[in-house]
Amino acid sequence: MTTIPHEHAPVIQEAIEWALQHGFALKTGPGVATHCAFSLAPTLIDRKRFDELKSAAPLLGKLIHGVSEDYDFLQQAMAPIASGDAFFGQLVDLHKEIHSQPVKRVPLLFMRSDFMDDSELGPRIIEFNGIAAGMGPFGQRAHQLHRFLQENFPAVFNQWAPSDSVALVNNPAIAQLSFAVAKAAFQVQREFNDSEKPLFLMVVQEGEDNVYDQHLLEEGLRNAGVRTLRRTFRQLHEQLSSGENGRLLLRDHGGVDAIYLRAGYQYCDYLANDLIEQACCETLIQTRAFMERHRVAINATVGQQLATCKRVQMLLTTMPAAELTRFGLAIDEAELVKTYLGEMIPVNAESAEWFRSQDSGLWVLKNQGEGGGHCVFDQDIQPRLEQLQPEEYSAWSLMRRLRPAARPRSALLVRKGDAMVVDDLISELGIFTVHIDGQAATDDNGYAGYLIRSKPSTVAEGGVHSGMGAADSLATLLP
Repeated sequence: MTTIPHEHAPVIQEAIEWALQHGFALKTGPGVATHCAFSLAPTLIDRKRFDELKSAAPLLGKLIHGVSEDYDFLQQAMAPIASGDAFFGQLVDLHKEIHSQPVKRVPLLFMRSDFMDDSELGPRIIEFNGIAAGMGPFGQRAHQLHRFLQENFPAVFNQWAPSDSVALVNNPAIAQLSFAVAKAAFQVQREFNDSEKPLFLMVVQEGEDNVYDQHLLEEGLRNAGVRTLRRTFRQLHEQLSSGENGRLLLRDHGGVDAIYLRAGYQYCDYLANDLIEQACCETLIQTRAFMERHRVAINATVGQQLATCKRVQMLLTTMPAAELTRFGLAIDEAELVKTYLGEMIPVNAESAEWFRSQDSGLWVLKNQGEGGGHCVFDQDIQPRLEQLQPEEYSAWSLMRRLRPAARPRSALLVRKGDAMVVDDLISELGIFTVHIDGQAATDDNGYAGYLIRSKPSTVAEGGVHSGMGAADSLATLLP
């Protein structure tokens, strides 16, 4: 068991103060914040592998855009879910309603593709994040923190680094994400010959704690010449209206050019106790539909949210490469994409019975939920399968569990001011891409930075915000 040398305490405190100084933090109460959990040194990746993933991620964005705009495919794919997942059933109905007339919105696909590098199979997709695809700015801050430590405290940094001589992998997430979103906002603004600066609207959850990551993106957008505002769905219900030629207007602020949903992936985001409704959350869900009926760049469209759900991911993994060309990929692009799609199978009566004879440690049971807390592991899988009713089967899928190799050296994680040595740290790599109506929106073929989340291998939930993970960065070996 590795111990933390006493003389490292001042360096750890310097790192904590750097994080707070640079907005690398989570809100804990009114006027109170704590630093985001972080590793004190980066995780190692082979340079060739990183370049391959960086090239593959934009193809995944291209694929998901094609899926999100294929109305017939999505309706057919998601129809079985309606009875097993009420929320996604309502999204399917909303998708049908929105597309009952020609759509005006500009699809802005701001996506994070999450990979895990299995020690035997290589990197595979865990999930696509197409709504509330956040933490890019925190990914950049983790890289910058490691740069600060490497330059100012090299002895301590090198003790916790994965190798004696490493080069940090640059992470331009804030600049690239801001550039791409600003590009979409300016594109819409030009259509209306508006003399004001473009307006970016972030739809947020009321009272949430993960606000500083959002503010870092807003700062990047303001530096790019874009006005930024934050609103909840409840506020927007009373503040949005229609202008000429499909212009979306926000009270007291004029035309809206780009929208980014950091909310909308769960019922509580649409809940308003002061509204009288026939069905739960119906009014605020209609507010979302109202936005899509206007000429505004938006992420996530309902189609994008459906296209990145686990049900569609499972269907894409079972399709041969030739069928993926339906969504705009060339055959060689489709074949490359297939190498990163992990094994998934649908849950039905046959697979539930088949699972009884399987090693439960080889699989993960997933529903359609976003964020942490929606996966079932190990001995808990069989009882959950037995609890499911037949009409609920289609809302669940089984994914082959990935087992990445642990970091070769002990790592140091810092959470809420406390440092902890981890001897079995594993990492998950999220790569950001941005497409505007299917076209790469950054100067690097759509690539827009990365997010590394690291955790002990014994921990199931590795999210930085909702799990036991820590923000991390990447490094390669020096030649």
